[in-house]
Amino acid sequence: MNLLFSIDDRFYQQLLTTLYSIKLNSSFAGEEVNVYVIANGQFHYSAQLAAGCQRLGMHYHEVPIPDTAFQNAPVTDRYPLTIYYRLLAHLYLPKDLHRILYLDADILCINDLRSLYNTNLTGYLYASAIHTNLTNATEVINKIRLQNFDADGYYNSGVLLMNLDEIRSHVQPDDIFNYIRSHVLLLPDQDVLNALYGHHIKSVPDELYNFDVRNLRIYETISMGVDTLDWVMKNTVLLHYCGRQKPWLENINHGKFTALYKNYFQMTKKFLLGQQGRDF
Repeated sequence: MNLLFSIDDRFYQQLLTTLYSIKLNSSFAGEEVNVYVIANGQFHYSAQLAAGCQRLGMHYHEVPIPDTAFQNAPVTDRYPLTIYYRLLAHLYLPKDLHRILYLDADILCINDLRSLYNTNLTGYLYASAIHTNLTNATEVINKIRLQNFDADGYYNSGVLLMNLDEIRSHVQPDDIFNYIRSHVLLLPDQDVLNALYGHHIKSVPDELYNFDVRNLRIYETISMGVDTLDWVMKNTVLLHYCGRQKPWLENINHGKFTALYKNYFQMTKKFLLGQQGRDF
């Protein structure tokens, strides 16, 4: 299993928490778990991540981005270099990788990740989820805004299974750079993903693989009462802590899933402190 992350110094503890949750709840059957982290020269926690991955039985690989990378890319305060990292990761990942799963670092895995990782991607560049909503108004607005009427909807890029062989053949830097130069974007990397490649994305159910923890009541309503909290705990694979109210912040008690995250965060800390004998 190959996992991909892109973080800065603020999120290395959260990344270790995500990895610990994957270790606890996924079956690897003796297979290697390779953790690839896109980092530029401003990242200072590679040693801690490498040690943490070792204790988790995973293999850490830093994916350095050269200072000269994306020198032809449009870069402003609104469009920093980091927006290109997940879209163009295939340029810097090892050529012998064929499949990798990108995850944001504000995600918990609470059931076996294998079901998502083994998704058939034949004919697709990516697999991703469209976040559930009670109306399709937002979806219609995004299709008009991005002019991608062939896409099934607006995909969230926080969970992105990548078919690297197809991506290397079809995703070109200049296409991305030119699109950004000619459009005003709200969520730059996510908008580009949907506008240019939305019709090449395989849709997977968000209630299983990208559950927005802010919207439990919406999931219950749309599912006619099936997707209850008990159902989520038994079936959902990935909980996504979207929004600004992150559960690791102090004095945050936003929603039913905050305590669950804080518990995983503390378990990760205890596991690494007990194994490593130094600060988390």
